[in-house]
Amino acid sequence: MSTQLLVGGRIYSSSNPDATAMAVTDGTVVWVGLERPGRALHPDAEIIDLNGAFVAPAFVDPHVHVTALGLKLTGLDLAQARSLTECLELLRAYAAGQPDGAILGDGWDETTWPEGRPPTLAEIDAAAPGRIVYLARVDAHSAVVSTPLLDAVPGITAAHGFTRGEPLRAEAHHRARAAGLGALDFAQRERARRAALDHAAANGIAAVHECAGPEISGETDIRELLEFSHGVEVRAYWGQAVRTADEANALVKELGVHALGGDLFVDGSIGSHTAWLRAPYADRDTTGNSYLDADAIAAHVLACTEAGIQTGFHVIGDAAMDAVVTGFERVVAQVGGPAFAARGHRLEHAEMVDPAQIAKLAEWGVIASVQPGFDATWGGPDGMYATRLGPDRAATLNPFAALAAAGVSLAIGSDAPVTALNPWEAVRAAANHRTPGHQISPRAAFTAATRGAWRAGGLRDGQIGTLVPGAPATYAIWDADDLVVAAAADTVQRWSTDPRSRVPGLPPLTPDATLPRCLRTVHRGAVIHEA
Repeated sequence: MSTQLLVGGRIYSSSNPDATAMAVTDGTVVWVGLERPGRALHPDAEIIDLNGAFVAPAFVDPHVHVTALGLKLTGLDLAQARSLTECLELLRAYAAGQPDGAILGDGWDETTWPEGRPPTLAEIDAAAPGRIVYLARVDAHSAVVSTPLLDAVPGITAAHGFTRGEPLRAEAHHRARAAGLGALDFAQRERARRAALDHAAANGIAAVHECAGPEISGETDIRELLEFSHGVEVRAYWGQAVRTADEANALVKELGVHALGGDLFVDGSIGSHTAWLRAPYADRDTTGNSYLDADAIAAHVLACTEAGIQTGFHVIGDAAMDAVVTGFERVVAQVGGPAFAARGHRLEHAEMVDPAQIAKLAEWGVIASVQPGFDATWGGPDGMYATRLGPDRAATLNPFAALAAAGVSLAIGSDAPVTALNPWEAVRAAANHRTPGHQISPRAAFTAATRGAWRAGGLRDGQIGTLVPGAPATYAIWDADDLVVAAAADTVQRWSTDPRSRVPGLPPLTPDATLPRCLRTVHRGAVIHEA
């Protein structure tokens, strides 16, 4: 047995809020307290001097697209484009620097550009002549592509979501994405995965939930990801509907995934006008797209519940939420509330949900996997949500406080590469919601990004995601001289060079605050990132 004793810092532990030391033996936390008794109790331990650093449970991101994130990190990142002209310049430069192979880009958002429109097919072809080009919109629910890629997906029509001169949506988009990913070789995909998981570990994340599916990344990608060796733990969700328990069990066994949910699409996204709404969008005469109705939802949930498999759905619009709640209600009536709640079924995003629906989700033990970065990026009276929906409807989105107050378990993530894989940014966004009354406390947000996210992955051990004796030694060490989350109160602490000296009672995580920097990430005792 080998023991390490971390001393000289601040330990975020519910068992001892004043702790400055922590002992770890063979990957398990065995003691938390003050430094002097820690040294006395563990005289032979390896001493790790924290030098005033902050130690907290490692983060878990419950909604990530690993390969897509890696492709953004290693390839063409269009999130930095501040105009259509700049977007095309970035594409042109990337094509010149990478003269061979398919070009996959991600992150453009025409709502922030002065031109106010996406690139056209002709502009893509001119910037990268003769190349297969797939450029996903920031929400990943539409894309612009080149003529060679369109030629690789023949037969798509308006019924599939193809309108000449507009980004591809729905089935047309799914086919084009599959063709673009199919043009990558194995080495490119492996390089992308390593970049994504290294990035996660460098941000204090010990585990991610991959939200895959036949219309997102495909079977090849999920099989390769599950075989990929890395210190960051991957829990795989597969978004494919089934109708029987036997079919559910067979699919889980065939693919090796952990659950049948995640991005199992009921609808699309608000930015791409594909979220399914009760009333038309304010800026376009459409109510969006519906991919699953209440019957299909109920059949899938019943099959997974009977098979003992966790499930869930991607749901954003209010009409989509209506369908989900109706489907859930039918299953609860058939199997009973306790049997339903025991599976820990999830909803991804759940942006438009009314008070009556929130009460039902809480009663049924449904977990809400939410992304505060959406509100930070698109919320507020002048944001994209207000443009698409009008200010009144936009102000109802992402009601974190109402969900938490009703007893819905929250798990905070990013949907990376849609928003940044930076959990402190997500915690800050939840604590500074752009609609007054929807924000939650920093402590509640931090819990939702750690313990809540572990539980969203089916791990119900009360110690997981905490630093108490008996818990797995899964933690991150942060340079947090300027900002830490307080262990005993919903406040932000500023520390002097002496880690025991602090000034409590400052406001919650402010939008301009300096965020902690990760020095080390440890998962079950193994170091997976070292700054």
